[in-house]
Amino acid sequence: MDTYSSQFSARHVVLFPFMSKGHIIPILNLARLLLRRGMAVTMFTTTGNRPFIAESLADTSVFIIDIPFPQNDPEIPPGVESTDLLPSMSLFFSFCKATKQMQPMVEEKLQGLVQVQPVSFMVSDGFLWWTLESATKFGLPRLVFTGMNQFVSCVSRAVFEDRLLDRAESDDELITVTRFPWIKVTRNDFNTVMPNPNGPTMEVFIDQVKSMSNSSGYIVNSFYELEKVYIDNWNSEKRPKVWCVGPLCLAEPELEPQKKPFWIQWLDQKLAQGCSVLYVAFGSQAEVPSEQLQQIAMGLQESKANFLWVLRKKESESILDEGFEEKVKGRGIVVKQWVDQRQILKHQCIEGFLSHCGWNSALESICYGVPILAWPMIAEQALNARMVVEEIKVGLRVESTCNGMKPGFVKWDGLMKVVKELMEGEMGKQVRKRVKQVAELAKMAMADSDGSSWQTLDLLINELCNKKQDVRL
Repeated sequence: MDTYSSQFSARHVVLFPFMSKGHIIPILNLARLLLRRGMAVTMFTTTGNRPFIAESLADTSVFIIDIPFPQNDPEIPPGVESTDLLPSMSLFFSFCKATKQMQPMVEEKLQGLVQVQPVSFMVSDGFLWWTLESATKFGLPRLVFTGMNQFVSCVSRAVFEDRLLDRAESDDELITVTRFPWIKVTRNDFNTVMPNPNGPTMEVFIDQVKSMSNSSGYIVNSFYELEKVYIDNWNSEKRPKVWCVGPLCLAEPELEPQKKPFWIQWLDQKLAQGCSVLYVAFGSQAEVPSEQLQQIAMGLQESKANFLWVLRKKESESILDEGFEEKVKGRGIVVKQWVDQRQILKHQCIEGFLSHCGWNSALESICYGVPILAWPMIAEQALNARMVVEEIKVGLRVESTCNGMKPGFVKWDGLMKVVKELMEGEMGKQVRKRVKQVAELAKMAMADSDGSSWQTLDLLINELCNKKQDVRL
């Protein structure tokens, strides 16, 4: 063990990601950064999620503790232990609420763990609000991981604290954010962020917000150079501090598959032909209606662009019956299974990403220098899209029947037009140049020893561990 890592060797961290691939994967990468500092890492998860985590971290010393997921909730189908497998995202907050039933067993395992090796601090997901209570019982500082960027956190806070949405006469009226007057938003940008104020999910949402505000800080998957204004704004006020330690995807090992999957082989062929390709994927959570999928298919077909479209199997049935794959044969393929998105985005022939603007996907696209065609669908994705298009200018937006950044129904001809602009037009050239510049900043932020994110994680570890040591003394 070298001198650098030995200074952390007596320190032990508990990580507890939410049960969703988009929340688990960044935490796996955080675990690798902590291990590189010689720290001991214990990962809590559920029995059903353990195999994925164990396989991902098979080359590490991370200790995994699995807790059975509650099977007695009438709203959650038996065997579903990840939001990726929920039959409908309307069950999301019911799923969150069900996780609290794991609290007694989590605390029982924590009790045994701290007796074997003292824990320095815990990092748990914002959706697991009850873990603050568990951490507090054992005197552990708890840091929150939300999976969001700081732009979204600051803009959302400003909009809600200043009650700006009350000023709008319609859902698509643009409103100036008074604390950041260069930003304009609409009610549509927030319709999928906040639960129904009169619904049963509001109680869980309030519990989550209270828990986060009473925690010891936020770990953010972003980097200072990307969001300086918003990080400084947040940390200048008296609230749990923000620590930007990303992009965490750059901490993941770059492993080439022993056998290339057929879609990578297809991309290799396109590269050999000198062709550029548009990558199309909308994540594992959003539910895209079949009518919209058919419009997407027609837009891609008529754009004449080369494309690789990743679809869930049930979604593919609504377009493949129409002979779509035959119509685009030679310049477009549809993949109906899980893919390693990073392997696609880093391929030399990928020149654009039609994306839902989930933050993991947006950040990966930025890191690999691929411009984004923003099509937000759920959660905070509309605000992510504003950041991508208007703030850092690394993408274009999909035009729709709805004003604001939250699109309504998108017609095929509108999609065709913006795909052509991204892949061939002048605006596409501008955002492509800009995203490659930002990609370099991302790599610099994660550089060993002198990168801003690397140094921030060191500061975080020292501050929390020294504070805990002082409490013991």
